[in-house]
Amino acid sequence: MRDLIAVNYETEQPTVSARNLHEQLHIETPFKKWIDRMCEYGFEEYKDFWTKMSESTGGRPSTEYEISIDMAKQICMIQRSPEGKQIRQYFLDLEKAWNTPEQIFARALKMADKTIDKLKSDNAILIEDNERMKPKEIFADAVSTSDTSILIGELAKILRQNGVQTGQNKLFEWMRCNGYLIKRKGSDWNMPTQRAMDMDLFEIKETVINQPNGSTKISKTTKVTGKGQQYFINKLLAAM
Repeated sequence: MRDLIAVNYETEQPTVSARNLHEQLHIETPFKKWIDRMCEYGFEEYKDFWTKMSESTGGRPSTEYEISIDMAKQICMIQRSPEGKQIRQYFLDLEKAWNTPEQIFARALKMADKTIDKLKSDNAILIEDNERMKPKEIFADAVSTSDTSILIGELAKILRQNGVQTGQNKLFEWMRCNGYLIKRKGSDWNMPTQRAMDMDLFEIKETVINQPNGSTKISKTTKVTGKGQQYFINKLLAAM
């Protein structure tokens, strides 16, 4: 079959260039005026034809039209010319070839290949993300099983070693601003909020201090539980 007009098979449905069809039909009417008139025959944009801007040889932008094979066949009928009849028959022959079992199977294989390539690409991204996050996840899982509570300053050191740019004072400030520690100045300053205690993020270590005068004093220290360590590590690493 001689190729009268190049067909684009890369789109959802085969299309041809309206300008190319205009030339092959030997239409004397200027292309822009002709295609505007053709589009008035009930054809719909994004269903029967698609427009795009391109630069002509003179450097001035022009509007190009890609039209469906069905629209091209109807245009050929409208022309009522030998060229129109010949090109319409050409499109009919193309459709027969397009819908043979072999061509349908070939298109199905092509679609399957594209799907496989996309899945491979998505899988590669997931593997890369998994490898990047694995050290963080292992670290977070390890502290979740720990029964040892640590000081907030110690947690700051651990976070810094794992890429979180923080320090003891900065971490205290962040916890106060985000409602984990009491920020009201007084005896409860830097003590866990009720919300944080309900979440089992902290425990309060009480130490009895014997004063030189024989009296005693109770010192309270906020410590981060194993669950709290995992919580803050996951939260702060995710924000990186």
